[in-house]
Amino acid sequence: MYLLGYDIGSSSVKASLVDAQSGKCVSSAFFPKSEAPILAVRQGWAEQEPQMWWNNLKLATQAVMQESRVAAADVKAIGISYQMHGLVCVDREQQVLRPAIIWCDSRAVPYGQQAFDALGHEQCLSHLLNSPGNFTASKLAWVRQNEPELYARIDKIMLPGDYIAMRLSGEACTTVSGLSEGMFWDFRSNDLARFLLDYYGIDASLIPTIRPTFAEQGRVTAAAAAELGLQAGTPITYRAGDQPNNALSLNVFNPGEIASTAGTSGVVYGVNGSVSYDPLSRVNSFAHVNHTAQQTRLGVLLCINGTGILNSWIRRNVLSAGIGYSEMNDLAAQAPIGSDGVSILPFGNGAERMLENREVGCSIHGLNFNLHHQAHLVRAAQEGIVFSFKYGIDIMEQMGIPVQKIHAGQANMFLSPLFRDTLAGVTGATIELYDTDGSVGAAKGAGMGAGIYRDHHEAFATLQQLAVIEPDSSKHQEYADAYARWKECLKQTQTAD
Repeated sequence: MYLLGYDIGSSSVKASLVDAQSGKCVSSAFFPKSEAPILAVRQGWAEQEPQMWWNNLKLATQAVMQESRVAAADVKAIGISYQMHGLVCVDREQQVLRPAIIWCDSRAVPYGQQAFDALGHEQCLSHLLNSPGNFTASKLAWVRQNEPELYARIDKIMLPGDYIAMRLSGEACTTVSGLSEGMFWDFRSNDLARFLLDYYGIDASLIPTIRPTFAEQGRVTAAAAAELGLQAGTPITYRAGDQPNNALSLNVFNPGEIASTAGTSGVVYGVNGSVSYDPLSRVNSFAHVNHTAQQTRLGVLLCINGTGILNSWIRRNVLSAGIGYSEMNDLAAQAPIGSDGVSILPFGNGAERMLENREVGCSIHGLNFNLHHQAHLVRAAQEGIVFSFKYGIDIMEQMGIPVQKIHAGQANMFLSPLFRDTLAGVTGATIELYDTDGSVGAAKGAGMGAGIYRDHHEAFATLQQLAVIEPDSSKHQEYADAYARWKECLKQTQTAD
């Protein structure tokens, strides 16, 4: 018995086939092999053709089925993870009307801000848990105003994962989690956000049928089965946006649990057990995969633009040519906790939402030419990245999320022992590292939705834990002092700004 998981990203589409009993991935493939194109007709725009996602999904599916030699009849359920916040518009024949407006397209920013101001910040935050911002509803408002003839032909609007499910099953449907990420869900009324739809002049009939995240959401049609090499009638039983799904992949379901990634940018995704919001809108809150009207589970998403990109900049511009990241980690370990007074703010990759959309830049503080050398800079850079995570986690804790455990994949910055020890030391949280990815998580989510697994405990019982990092209480004060000094540098920089 096997489970098929898809991860529909903006750079590639990945498919993984998982043995339901052992939990092992027996085959995976992604397409295209080079980064998928993003159409940028104007500055700030970012679009992709949904047909391209389908074409790459077809190639990835055919590859895993051929490599694994698993019979199509043995694939019992399909799960879908997808790039969040996109907009796909289809007509009554389920034909795409325009390229998808994807997550990194910024054209809708002024529409969301106007709605936020007109409807009132408290109204939006208390009902949507976010500003309407640059999310899917605002993107649709842009289409309505700027492409009225095309808008009039829209039968249903979808997120990228909804579109893929429709191509598989012929059915247009969505989830509460998906609607919440698009700003279509009112958490107070537990219904569509009709006040925002009315403000934008959007008819609620454009929203597809709502299905549970873990449930049958359609079955593969004969036509799709023939294209993909699957069996007609295979159920689609799970879908979620990439960040909620990443949390699921790391077995993060309950309040106090955190999923984190630290690549070029960093993400901290925590689960909240109560409906709350940040009054300064420094984080985003969406319905987590296991959120229901009876059990509140909100995913609080913090994205930090300037994280691993600082580490790579240091390697390229400060260190000698040929030095790799492992050698950098060894070099950084030569400096003490707190880097002998050097603090680095890592925010050199654009405006930061958690800093209320300020662009404070990257800066080095406390540098003494007679005392400090390369090791101090490398360590201060990694500490600065960690402290930016801690700063965001502080916001989450103010919202009522007790951060006790951080789950992460063993990749990127989490490969650094110094980074991991510093994060555990300054937050007091235990860090658990796992071997998994989004498409494998989507496959296991499908197993939950199909009833093959009783619950997430059974689904992730075979999740391979690679390492556990406990906070060293004897060094907590040193980390706390270094963080306090870093925060003071940030405060001074923001005041000067």
